[in-house]
Amino acid sequence: MNLGVSLLQRRSMSLNYKILLLLALCICNAESADPLGLFCNTDTNIGSGSQISANIDRLLAELVSKTPSNGFIATSYGKNQYRVFGLAQCRGDVSRTDCSSSIQDAAKQIRQRCPNQADARIWYDYCFLRYSTKSFFGEIDTYNGILFGNVENVTDPDTFNKELGTLFDQIRAQAVETRNEGLGKGKTKLSTFVTLYALVQCTRDLAPVDCAQCLAIAAGNFENFCKDRKGCRVLYSSCYVRYELYPFFFPLDSKPNDTLADTVMAILP
Repeated sequence: MNLGVSLLQRRSMSLNYKILLLLALCICNAESADPLGLFCNTDTNIGSGSQISANIDRLLAELVSKTPSNGFIATSYGKNQYRVFGLAQCRGDVSRTDCSSSIQDAAKQIRQRCPNQADARIWYDYCFLRYSTKSFFGEIDTYNGILFGNVENVTDPDTFNKELGTLFDQIRAQAVETRNEGLGKGKTKLSTFVTLYALVQCTRDLAPVDCAQCLAIAAGNFENFCKDRKGCRVLYSSCYVRYELYPFFFPLDSKPNDTLADTVMAILP
């Protein structure tokens, strides 16, 4: 079972903040149309029949049609004050078919759940999508995100954290190499029967130095929220980090069988 923490952040890069915990029970299924998380900026309300709303619909149609071809797109639609910027990216290890399906779900759900906002973003296990009337391309965004952590602790935290740190250093180095398009993944044996898996990814609009900074901020949450936990993942608008003691990225060594999760939601100011 997993412990889920949603980070709706209005903060600086400091990791010192207060947490409001709300208990919930959810079914975590990557193939479901339900997103991992959602952010609708209520400071950007628009009318359903406005020009901006129409441009968002046209922008989403382009994101849906063009993202699966290479797993990423950053583009805009409209002119002047009615221009809308959009970005969509699939997890770098998923198939084109899964990418297409996830982006379609994301585009549909974000409009249903944020119908009157000009700034919104949505997270799925296989993809991320966002749009805004302000250009955000190339900027690090760690103000809104989601965190999930396993409720169980490891039995040998010193060894585990040492191996986790080494593995993350390796895959972060992969992610900042241009040829890897922001993706890094790997695994390491902890014992005969236990393997640690980890994956990181930045949105492709980030420069390598900004990618490295985003991943460092994301991984910094491990100490605060997932210390000694068997698994953890942090999803920001600019990057994604995750580790587990079961295979979760493709190609899979075997299929994980846990899909139910007791979750805790943290709303962070």
